[in-house]
Amino acid sequence: MSLPAGSTIGIIGGGQLGRMLAMAAARLGYRTIVLEPQPDCPAAQVANRQITAAYDDPAALAELAAASAVITYEFENVPVAAAEALAANVAVYPPARALDVAQDRVNEKTFLNGIGIATADFRPVDTDGELTAALKTFGGSGILKTRRMGYDGKGQRVFRNMETGGFAGTCEAMGNVPLILESFVPFDREISVIAARGLDGAVVAYDPAENVHRNGILHTSTLPAAITPETAAAARAAASRILSALDYVGVIGVEFFVLADGSLLANEIAPRVHNSGHWTEAACVVSQFEQHIRAVAGLPLGSPDRHSDCVMENLIGDDVLRVPALLAEPDLMLHLYGKAEARPGRKMGHFTRITGAIPGKV
Repeated sequence: MSLPAGSTIGIIGGGQLGRMLAMAAARLGYRTIVLEPQPDCPAAQVANRQITAAYDDPAALAELAAASAVITYEFENVPVAAAEALAANVAVYPPARALDVAQDRVNEKTFLNGIGIATADFRPVDTDGELTAALKTFGGSGILKTRRMGYDGKGQRVFRNMETGGFAGTCEAMGNVPLILESFVPFDREISVIAARGLDGAVVAYDPAENVHRNGILHTSTLPAAITPETAAAARAAASRILSALDYVGVIGVEFFVLADGSLLANEIAPRVHNSGHWTEAACVVSQFEQHIRAVAGLPLGSPDRHSDCVMENLIGDDVLRVPALLAEPDLMLHLYGKAEARPGRKMGHFTRITGAIPGKV
């Protein structure tokens, strides 16, 4: 049963993804309430109400549950216990299990391998000795990451063709937290798929985007990706398998490495709307944000078809100074996030250039 118009959707997290979710909800006739500790956050600027409190504050969670017909979230580091506590009183989508899987990189890769989706080889690392042994297994090279938290390249250290020894103090330098060493992947390109699953189990998937990262942060997403139809179909099928295995409701982002033969290795899953899906605002009738609101509200999912080729680019830090010049361009959609201060590495907005219409789609 779908939510009646005028119902309130709770959103945990007040960043730019929450902002775009709130905007999409308003277009569909819903009100939104945001739980976010930062006052005047990007989402609160467009939502109906903000609860200014920590994500695990019991009183704030109770207030959010009482005010919401359904609750969703904009980032994957929502405390699992908070999501489970909320779910005892109100529907929470995506389910808490998706958070539990995505928040730990070892759990995530073990889950993916368990449902038949290949990933890079990996080893859990808790001590410098385990790091030395794991690097020896991987020929002296690999990427050491924190198992939890960490995003946009944070919480990582790269080892390249190093002698397997002399790593005393590495785990301490990484914060003495659980780590994972991942093998290097000789990939040709990186792609991602944005997919959605509704309350009725229906699944739709957008065309894969080809992604380029700079300094660990997404720089551009290009449509179409330079991949074969078979590779694109395999990526969509993998995303669908993940959604079904998690009994998922909402939008998910799944990142892949594409190997020289066109085969795929899953890199990570994001149980939320995703930066590499921002292009859907400009090049699809139904954006990933509207798709997510449709899913969690029990509405029919929209078509994921793309009517145009495009390139989405993030505005990072002082890139925001390009805005006047960008607005002078034709065929360009700009979205700024309402952040007062531009800092290095901070996402201030994005834009999508339409590079060509697809015949029969416009």
